[in-house]
Amino acid sequence: MLRLTELKLPLDHEPGALVPAIASRLGISPDDVLEHSLFRRGYDARRRGRISLVYSLDLRLRDEAAVLERLAGDPQVSPSPDMEYRPVIAEAEGRRLAARPGFRRPVVIGAGPCGLLAALVLAQMGLRPLILERGRIVRQRTVDTFALWRRGVLDPESNVQFGEGGAGTFSDGKLWSQKSDPHHYRRKVLEEFVRAGAPEEILFISKPHVGTFRLVSMVERIREHIEALGGEYRFGARVAEFQTAPSDEGGQRIAVLRMADGAMLDADRVVLAIGHSARDGFAALRDAGVAMMAKPISIGVRIEHPQRLIDEARFGEQAGNPLLGAADYKLVHHTGTAVAGGSRGVYSFCMCPGGQVVAATSEEGRVVTNGMSQYSRAERNANAGMVVGLTPDDYRPYADGEDDPLAGIAFQRHWERQAFLAGGGDYRAPGQRVGDFLAGRASTTLGGVEPSYKPGVTPTDLALCLPPYVVAAMRDALPRFEQQIPGFAMADAVMTGVETRTSSPVRVPRGADMQSTNTRGLFPAGEGAGYAGGIMTAGIDGIRVAEALARSIAGT
Repeated sequence: MLRLTELKLPLDHEPGALVPAIASRLGISPDDVLEHSLFRRGYDARRRGRISLVYSLDLRLRDEAAVLERLAGDPQVSPSPDMEYRPVIAEAEGRRLAARPGFRRPVVIGAGPCGLLAALVLAQMGLRPLILERGRIVRQRTVDTFALWRRGVLDPESNVQFGEGGAGTFSDGKLWSQKSDPHHYRRKVLEEFVRAGAPEEILFISKPHVGTFRLVSMVERIREHIEALGGEYRFGARVAEFQTAPSDEGGQRIAVLRMADGAMLDADRVVLAIGHSARDGFAALRDAGVAMMAKPISIGVRIEHPQRLIDEARFGEQAGNPLLGAADYKLVHHTGTAVAGGSRGVYSFCMCPGGQVVAATSEEGRVVTNGMSQYSRAERNANAGMVVGLTPDDYRPYADGEDDPLAGIAFQRHWERQAFLAGGGDYRAPGQRVGDFLAGRASTTLGGVEPSYKPGVTPTDLALCLPPYVVAAMRDALPRFEQQIPGFAMADAVMTGVETRTSSPVRVPRGADMQSTNTRGLFPAGEGAGYAGGIMTAGIDGIRVAEALARSIAGT
């Protein structure tokens, strides 16, 4: 097979136009194209009046060798890569290893995207993982989460952040990443999601997503598959303490997990997939002497516009075309040194077309925002995080002692508490019209853009719950974003605060063997450990860590 990429055709091309376009691009007769299959389809909307569909295709030709030889050096023509996933240990070999006397089944802490894929791959290799999830099963978790959204009732152990499926379950369900993927782990993640009930189109559209309701049933099916392969889940199982012992290789090794209910669990290989909001888990790691460091984070707000405005700005007269769907955007601005706090990066984050802003706190007395959408992306508003990049120097004043790796958590908590108070102290969020924000005055009412955040939005001044340098950076960025998307700085657009959980505030360093640099047997993984950002990268990291753990069991 041969892969042809970046083949562009008009948005309204006829179905029969594809084969002639392939033949023309390769300089062959249409009769020489024996078979073609779609690998990826996207669009190029940089010129609104001439939007193109962009195809990548796998082809079987009458004489592939001759075409490859003639077009050698063409970056868009190459042999189709072998993307089949092959586990590092066959299932039969894994079951043999797991049957050895004294074998301790690997433990996966966390059932979010990273832990889910790590557990799935370990189970497929016959290693019978034990999955510990502090929250509840996904159906009950959905009920608990809606209790906050509809009635302002928070369950600290079952919410947007904690529970089966992780934070990714209540999100836009984005399944793409711009990171290099030479081993085709992305394909493995997508294929497993399709087996679990995701639409097959996620295998070929350029920016696939599935939405919350589909994710719920998918998570359930993956759990059933893991259990059928010998894995075991324990819900309501929060790890309270990591106990270590001296390692034969020097330093320490993981030995025992003490659960919140007092139970003790022997463990010599642990995948740490706790997510970016497991603040008590980070404290337990610090207390156990596990190497950790503060890392950069971002803070800001959710900004909402009418989805129609974004569609028309991106697609022009083609807005509403079903092949394009709801438009998204990605914006970046670097402020000048004259802005308070110096030069800062301001950028859009986790853009949710046709979605809603959701309450995403996991701690009482705090307000956190995030965005989500369903598969249809049919809600009236577009929303995205508009956030400002920070460094550990920004939150050093919040540290508990010199070089405290958890200083970023203290910083997040402070501003989340301020947002709670500014919103009214009942989990309503503080909100402000963009026109008022730019003018430096509090909002007393909201305008034509109705905020989607539940349990509600209180008009106020967002400067009450954001650092002054963040406010200054966002005020500098909004007019620049207006130049890229006309209407972005419209007076009635709504900003809802605060967005603090863009990424983990800590990193748990690991070596080339994927184990903690000072605690053998501990495999830091995913967003919480500082190695991923989003469902896809977290899932890929879970696969990589599972493979490393399997190699350590096999001694390879």
